[in-house]
Amino acid sequence: MDTDLAPGVVVIGLNYAPEPTGIAPYTAGLAQGLSKAGHPVRVVTAFPHYPQWRVYDGYTGSSRREVVDGIPLVRLRPVVPTTPRLVDRLLMEVLFGTRSVVTWWGRPDVAVLVSPALFAAGLASLAARLRRIPSVIWVQDIYSLGLAETGRARLAGEAIRAVERTVLKSATTVVVIHDRFKRYLVEELGIEADKVKVVRNWSHLDPTPAVDRRATRAELGWGDDEIIVLHAGNMGAKQGLENVVDAAALAADRGSSVRFVLLGDGNQRTELERRSRGDHITFVDPLPDEKFTQALHSADILLVNERPGLTEMSVPSKLTSYFSSGLPVIAATDRSSVTADEMESAGAGIRVDAANPEALLVAAETLATDPDQAMRYGEAGKAYRAERLSEDAAIQAFRHVLAETVGSQNASGAQ
Repeated sequence: MDTDLAPGVVVIGLNYAPEPTGIAPYTAGLAQGLSKAGHPVRVVTAFPHYPQWRVYDGYTGSSRREVVDGIPLVRLRPVVPTTPRLVDRLLMEVLFGTRSVVTWWGRPDVAVLVSPALFAAGLASLAARLRRIPSVIWVQDIYSLGLAETGRARLAGEAIRAVERTVLKSATTVVVIHDRFKRYLVEELGIEADKVKVVRNWSHLDPTPAVDRRATRAELGWGDDEIIVLHAGNMGAKQGLENVVDAAALAADRGSSVRFVLLGDGNQRTELERRSRGDHITFVDPLPDEKFTQALHSADILLVNERPGLTEMSVPSKLTSYFSSGLPVIAATDRSSVTADEMESAGAGIRVDAANPEALLVAAETLATDPDQAMRYGEAGKAYRAERLSEDAAIQAFRHVLAETVGSQNASGAQ
């Protein structure tokens, strides 16, 4: 092992396994991948709480030390808001960030700071500079875009934009998960282009699991003659899942064989359940990895759904899992969105306009009546995953970023 490519790393992020969705699988996957490649790795994270927005059972006290997959973890109790409004989420981030900077980091050569949580990453970046440790901020979502695209208050948006610019400029290196993220950071926030690196997220699921579709569908109550359209992951505001509820109501009115399944949790789930009617939509609680994989591979169609206006703010992490399934994907999203670009690049399914339940239902029924085309979409997604979204390629790319970051810090320090 070339020690120049294996600097010691502290990873600081609010979300980590066993959280099943969102950023946690990638933060945990990065830590595990770096550790397997010979990097000494330490993690500072929070008690698991997402997507339910409550601390998981069994996590008590104010902090907890664990060793998971050979990696030492310090977990800190987060202040989880009852309703995750903007101000409450920012407070959670600030409090986690404050505690993370006074927690023992070991003696790392570089700090990887995960955003979200942006405010925690900002505090940790400042602490890293004071300790003369280079930092890499890993951007999974862009806050200022999120506020703009979800219609939040203009004043709050301008303030967050200023904070985001300051935080990202404070890092030694910024890693983003898509080329369009880099373009926004460079052109809109004024981050130096040479400082921003692109490392794509990867699929963290086994591409060839052993799944008994018939048994899994029976266990989940899915009929053999039903077309199951599965949305897996967070049920929050930016997913705009009212669209799916309305599509299910149309399916019920028409006696369609399509059933929509929402697997996961989130702050909008209770309201979505309240609005739903009939058996053309069902909700499934979050599942452990093996059961999640079985459910994913036992559906007929996979769905990514976004509210209108979300064009740049995030790349849905679920797509990396979807493309490993061999199933066709429907993306209900704006034509100009990052998600639409990703779907077009992969050739993995059909895009329909966001907030158009009629188009969503028609797309599902169209795929159901053309199994050959559905299979071609599924195979295209698997090929795209193999070519562009492999974990090995992502971890190797991240290792080179870390080596360059440490090298640049050492070079500047020697001058």
